[in-house]
Amino acid sequence: MTLKGGQLNGDFAWTVVVLTCQHKDSVYAFQRELEVRQQRGLLPPGALLLTVADPKERLGSGGATLNALLVATEHLSARAGYTVVTADVLDTAHILILHTGRDFPWDGCSRAFCWMPVAAAGRCVDMEGPVCCLDMLLDCLSTKMCVGSPPGVWVCSTDMILSLPTTQKMSWKDFSGVRVVSLPGDISFAAHHGVYLTDAEGGVRDIIYRGSEERIQTAAMPDGKVPLVSGPVFFSTAVSEKLLQTHVTPPLDGCTYMGMDSGAPPLQISLFLDILMSLCSDQTETKFVNGERPGCSSPLGPQGAAVKSARSVLWRTLRGVALSLVYIPDGYYDYMTASGREHVIRLTEAGIERQILSHIEVRPIEASRVINSVLEGAVHVVAGAVVQHCHLQGPVKVHSGCLLSGLDLASSAYMQGMPLTSDIIMQGHRVQLGELKLTVFTVFGAHDSLEVLIDADTGSFLNRTWSQFFSHTGIQPEELWGAECGVRRCLLDARLFPVFKPHGGAVGLEGVRFLLGGSGTTESWRAAWRLSLKEVLSLADQQGELRWREELFFSAGRRRAVDTLKGHTDHNLLPSIRAAVLGGQQGALLQALDSVASSSSADLGVAARTLACIADVLGCLAGEGRGGLRSGPAANPSWTPAFRLLEQGKLAAGVQELANQRAAWLSRPDLLVRAARHYEGAGQILLRKAVMSARKFVFTAQAHLPPMGKWQEVECPARLDLSGGWSDTPPIAFEHGGVVVNMAVRVDGRRPIGARARRVAEPHLVLVSTSGAPGCSMTSRVVCEVLADLDTHCQPHAPGALLKAVCVCSDVVCVSSPLSLEQQLLQHWGGGLELHSWSLLPHGSGLGTSSILAGAVLAAVYRCTGRSYDTSSLIHAVLHLEQILTTGGGWQDQVGGLVGGLKLARSHAALPLRVDVEQLTVPQDFLAALQERLLLVYTGKTRLARNLLQDVVRNWYSRLPSIVQNAEQLVSNAEECAHACTEGSLPRLGASIDRYWQQKKAMAPGCEPAAVRTMMNALRPLTLGQSLAGAGGGGFLFILMRDAHQEERVQQILHSTPVRDTENSKGRM
Repeated sequence: MTLKGGQLNGDFAWTVVVLTCQHKDSVYAFQRELEVRQQRGLLPPGALLLTVADPKERLGSGGATLNALLVATEHLSARAGYTVVTADVLDTAHILILHTGRDFPWDGCSRAFCWMPVAAAGRCVDMEGPVCCLDMLLDCLSTKMCVGSPPGVWVCSTDMILSLPTTQKMSWKDFSGVRVVSLPGDISFAAHHGVYLTDAEGGVRDIIYRGSEERIQTAAMPDGKVPLVSGPVFFSTAVSEKLLQTHVTPPLDGCTYMGMDSGAPPLQISLFLDILMSLCSDQTETKFVNGERPGCSSPLGPQGAAVKSARSVLWRTLRGVALSLVYIPDGYYDYMTASGREHVIRLTEAGIERQILSHIEVRPIEASRVINSVLEGAVHVVAGAVVQHCHLQGPVKVHSGCLLSGLDLASSAYMQGMPLTSDIIMQGHRVQLGELKLTVFTVFGAHDSLEVLIDADTGSFLNRTWSQFFSHTGIQPEELWGAECGVRRCLLDARLFPVFKPHGGAVGLEGVRFLLGGSGTTESWRAAWRLSLKEVLSLADQQGELRWREELFFSAGRRRAVDTLKGHTDHNLLPSIRAAVLGGQQGALLQALDSVASSSSADLGVAARTLACIADVLGCLAGEGRGGLRSGPAANPSWTPAFRLLEQGKLAAGVQELANQRAAWLSRPDLLVRAARHYEGAGQILLRKAVMSARKFVFTAQAHLPPMGKWQEVECPARLDLSGGWSDTPPIAFEHGGVVVNMAVRVDGRRPIGARARRVAEPHLVLVSTSGAPGCSMTSRVVCEVLADLDTHCQPHAPGALLKAVCVCSDVVCVSSPLSLEQQLLQHWGGGLELHSWSLLPHGSGLGTSSILAGAVLAAVYRCTGRSYDTSSLIHAVLHLEQILTTGGGWQDQVGGLVGGLKLARSHAALPLRVDVEQLTVPQDFLAALQERLLLVYTGKTRLARNLLQDVVRNWYSRLPSIVQNAEQLVSNAEECAHACTEGSLPRLGASIDRYWQQKKAMAPGCEPAAVRTMMNALRPLTLGQSLAGAGGGGFLFILMRDAHQEERVQQILHSTPVRDTENSKGRM
């Protein structure tokens, strides 16, 4: 089961959500829980959230409903500017009232906030958080049951789990009255609950509560099941106004806080057996007013006169209102009983995840559950066992059928010597006794019945009979229940659990250990002040309990983040980061991330990803859409010392300096965003250093030194990427592994990229670069005469930057040498060098120009300086050079232009980054057919890959699930593309190209300009496949035609298509 959540289209826009609770101490804690859910998107952002304590205990579901309705209406009236409670505000309001009900023995925060081992889905996954019974109920009501209902009031209890397979399409046209929603149940189950008896039109005749099987059988539906009284009730606006009137009508005013504040005596009434019963068609006034009904106040008891009077008011106020039923035969209803065994089964059978929001070192086996816990060392959770809200340290074994809850780290020492067996429930309860806050430990058998009397045959404690327990421990019944006559002696009321010793302080888990048969004495047990489970629950410090769970949640989240980073796993950390920021835990998270980054000098890839995660934390702190764009400059002088340390390889010092600087940038959203940019910039430094490890695979040897003045010329084809691009981009290339299929192509019959180099007598460097086709080209000439002229070799936009970087990376000169440029050139090469580079392709073509050009210049320089090399060394040398130049990028461009023909290239998920290239052997007729059908179309649009790269790298570091999945598909599609080529299948190749274009768009949204989309749609009938070359956004479109020699047809289509600035070029291998 998954929880959808999120305010998506079709979800219900509640005006007010009211959560009622028994205890006044619960209000603050539960209100915060509602607000957190609103911030997570589980509740509408504009909804008014109210937590309302019952004015008196045992007010009943009906009394709690009337009080909640009054409070909601009062707040809406105040919002609307009224000075008195006004029913008019109900006309357009959608109100949801949720009752938390009675204490739940297996969770001190009620059934509503009982965590379930269920995965979140939809927008819930954007922010990590628990899925409680309340969340499941909200999801069911808001997305499946209440959709489409008119203004009015929905009322539902949180003591159950509802499951509906699909959204229910109820007819609400012209609806008035009251509607109850019922789910199916067996007759045997219904004997302990309630069922609706209906007529042929769906009207409710009666409510049968704890009736005989014969009576219940009369309510059976055609499917043989009976319609359970299973929770959701809808009151139309008109009926809600009638109910609201009762807050000034004695004795029903005693159900509301206003009535009690005015001196009215409290009154208990039932939602189903009083309010709804008054609407049942089979009821008569006499039967309704005077009837004795199990489960509600008796008209014959001490408050008999008030009960009769209240029922008379309800009859007069509501009689005649239609009560109809909607039966959902394929729905599921799970009432959360007090049975420990049923609850353990519920937890182990819900969902499919074995661990939910936990950090564990020994993976639990199937059919067990670990929920919101930190388990250190050898903590073995066997099949059928549950551990929730615990921090334990092994060795500990949790046996089948056991439930451990709320145990802290200090409990582990006692756990290790505890005589635990199967089917034991052990809990730590946070309680408050006046000013004293402490943890009380309780233990039960999963098969114990809490409310069965001790002299009954089924009475037990720790799954043993009471007589066995008394005999084994020497404890007497009077010590548990007192000696007074008439006291109910059941397990719920037994004062079994030591809390405090007058001279020894709080009792820990050792008190429970004694009850289980471990060490300890009866005398020590007797000397302690003890509580029953009922008393423990009534003293629950729910705020403290929720805080404990929250601490575990964030601690486990930080530990998982550390494991994710150090373990190179593809877990998406953004939901955890958002949750930490929402919970104010960013300081502890940043400290943990700083620690990971500073200790990762042996794996700079981990350090770089960690700095990117810190940037995400800062971005979340700024707030979505606040503070500016995440992408932007990152060269503020304040951050220079930290960057310098990272460049020098002083990782720990650099991370610490980043943290020092970060502290001054946390006060405003714009500063946070700018700080995030600088952390990404710091991560880029480490990423470059990680990729520079590719230099390990650059090998050159001394060869013949050409004569002074002799040109060494290199010409290269362009690169056409057929599949797999982006998987070659660091860090994807070495964290996931990349596979690319591409081909070398001539453009209009020419190799469009080239370089030449020669030695010259003058001891300087002459650097000439030309770009653009003849007649519209641009040429830049730079002369370097001193080392300082090379300082801009790492600034990609500086004049001659690429050629300067080549001179540095190829060891023509050393910028850190004490020798001058002239001295170095004369000493090593006998003079200077003159380098020329050119590209006939337009800027931003998408054909890999810059990387291929770097390879061409490197090759020319190696030759003219008398060094030999192989193609693999050239490929890795370009990787290294581009990191020095700070342009980043992957390895596929130089592979495409430096290795001829069709080829498949790979990099494995490891550092140092190594690229292996395999020439594809394809049928000769396939090559010919490909050349006849492959066309290039220049779109007239340009976009730098660098503009796309930053977003892709950020999303990859965050491990967005869509990006991780897309990376896997890029690799698998590249493998399929290679098979298509080797088998000579043009249709399969075209399909791979089409898939590749979709994958590119998923990786870099926005890379398809509208004009390009228009062109591609117009050409689609003629093509087997098409894609923009490179990263997309503009440049060349390459198309694989269905038929050969379609250049003229393509031109005709493009001329008749309303796009501008396009021209055709023919691709050649």
